[in-house]
Amino acid sequence: MPRPLDTLPKAHLHLHFTGSMRHETLIELAREQGLHLPDALEDDWPPRLRATDERGWFRFQRLYDIARSVLSRPEHVYRLLRETAEDEAAAGSRWLEIQVDPSGYAQRFGGLTSTLELVLDAAAGAAGHAGIGVAVIVAANRTRHPLDANTLARLAAQYVDRGVVGFGLSNDERRGEARDFERAFRIAKRAGLLSVPHGGELLGPRSVAQCVDDLRADRVGHGVRAAEDERLMERLADRQVCCEVCPTSNVGLGVAERAAEVPVRRLFDAGVPLALGADDPLLFGARLLPQYELARDVYGFRDAEIAELARQSVRSSAAPDSLRKELMKGIDDWLAAPPEPSAE
Repeated sequence: MPRPLDTLPKAHLHLHFTGSMRHETLIELAREQGLHLPDALEDDWPPRLRATDERGWFRFQRLYDIARSVLSRPEHVYRLLRETAEDEAAAGSRWLEIQVDPSGYAQRFGGLTSTLELVLDAAAGAAGHAGIGVAVIVAANRTRHPLDANTLARLAAQYVDRGVVGFGLSNDERRGEARDFERAFRIAKRAGLLSVPHGGELLGPRSVAQCVDDLRADRVGHGVRAAEDERLMERLADRQVCCEVCPTSNVGLGVAERAAEVPVRRLFDAGVPLALGADDPLLFGARLLPQYELARDVYGFRDAEIAELARQSVRSSAAPDSLRKELMKGIDDWLAAPPEPSAE
């Protein structure tokens, strides 16, 4: 029998704040507040999504915005992060970097700064509750003006060493060139934050290359389209730029028709560091552990390779050195332990 994946220590580097909500929590909070949810978020969950065209992305974004609307009070933020940390611990994740755009909540929580401070306080409480590390990535929105991204980068820079570890760029990559946000990422990098923009999901290899060249990316959110360009994969491998690959999300949004078509094995074999992620479990129906199950069952990763995937997630993270050493030892111990005997 293969080794249990839930006991493998790992880091989770691609998870969005609103999208990390439990489905039952969404239903409960909506009913408490008398909010109507569309069938796609209730009876037909998880929704059927295909965002490779403008109409499909609009539907995805609309559902995301509806989900965001149920988080109307500070206690909802504390609950979301507490439950998310519990789910991470259950999956063997010992370090989580959760991505949030404070702009999406600023009006209801008193502005950008107070929103970020609320999230950071809730993250610290959730970490203590679940016994894992939780850090925050501040993400700008590609569909908004680059000046807004500059503002968020300056805000994020103020919270270095206070829970913020990176600066991202999310939403539809077809709506904004990476170079338009170069100044924001320069501000973030100067402050010591990781550069973690999305790229190579809905657009091809050029999108990944722009993240690396224009935004000096340490990691690329998704990045799977890099597999279409051998030379680009070589660059990513040489520079050890990690791709945060989210197989279930790629299928859910129509980037790939089936999980088997997501080029996880191709990227791994090319030496590109990978960190498996769940992206938005609320909309795609699968958290972190199923991504590792796909690595084993669909992509044919043996336990030694799965352990290396976990190591790559830790190496690419902003976890403190002491925790990195602890996690690396835990991964080695997991691999050294004999597989569990069959129950038959």
